[in-house]
Amino acid sequence: MRIGIGDTLRETRNRRKIGLAEVEAATKIRVRYLQAMENEEWDALPGGAYTRGFIRTYAAHLGLDGERLADEYRQRSGRPARPRAPRVEPAATGGGGGRRAWVPGPAAIAAVVAGLLVAAVAIGLLGGGDNGATPGIGSTRPHPASGDRQARAPQSPAPSGIALRLTAQAEVWVCLLDADGKKLIDGQILAEGAEEGPYRSTAFSVSFGNGQVSLLIDGKKAAVPASSSPLGYRIDSSGGLTQLAEAERPTCT
Repeated sequence: MRIGIGDTLRETRNRRKIGLAEVEAATKIRVRYLQAMENEEWDALPGGAYTRGFIRTYAAHLGLDGERLADEYRQRSGRPARPRAPRVEPAATGGGGGRRAWVPGPAAIAAVVAGLLVAAVAIGLLGGGDNGATPGIGSTRPHPASGDRQARAPQSPAPSGIALRLTAQAEVWVCLLDADGKKLIDGQILAEGAEEGPYRSTAFSVSFGNGQVSLLIDGKKAAVPASSSPLGYRIDSSGGLTQLAEAERPTCT
């Protein structure tokens, strides 16, 4: 008979005579989450990357294969794969049953050229020169000075706020909000090596399922501890990080 994840954790802990309070102190995982894992009450846990991280950390503390147990939970929970974007087939350009692109023949090209010449002659006859004389086909009008063109050109507004880019060092759950509460990363699990951003805002609030993530704020690396437990931060307009308590962290729910 196959032993469940919770029974494996509980029996190993009891065999080693370790109390839940001792495990909490060593792993920083709260007792209620430890009990939920032992009882396989998965709904009481944050789910996804949070739960796998808890299982991995708890099992490793007991000397068990945390990766195997976390993978077993993943298989049991049956997390669906992300949908793939539909493939766009290029249009056929020839051969088979595809539609051929129309290519103008010599007669059509000659007709277009003749029409352009007639239009040019008409413009030359109707347009007046600066001194009142009728200009010929080759006459030109003065172009505005380059300085005038530059003065009329629209100016792009300078970017405001701070730029944030993040890279997953391992599988990590992320919820990222901008200063207005808009979800930039909507509670997604990022695979190892995945990069997101840059995002720009006057401030950010972010939650991570663990500390396996690298942050660049305006091109400067921010210090994020390599924790196996969830973390949350507030990033202010100067790029400073303030760690958030559990109740203050965004959840993207």
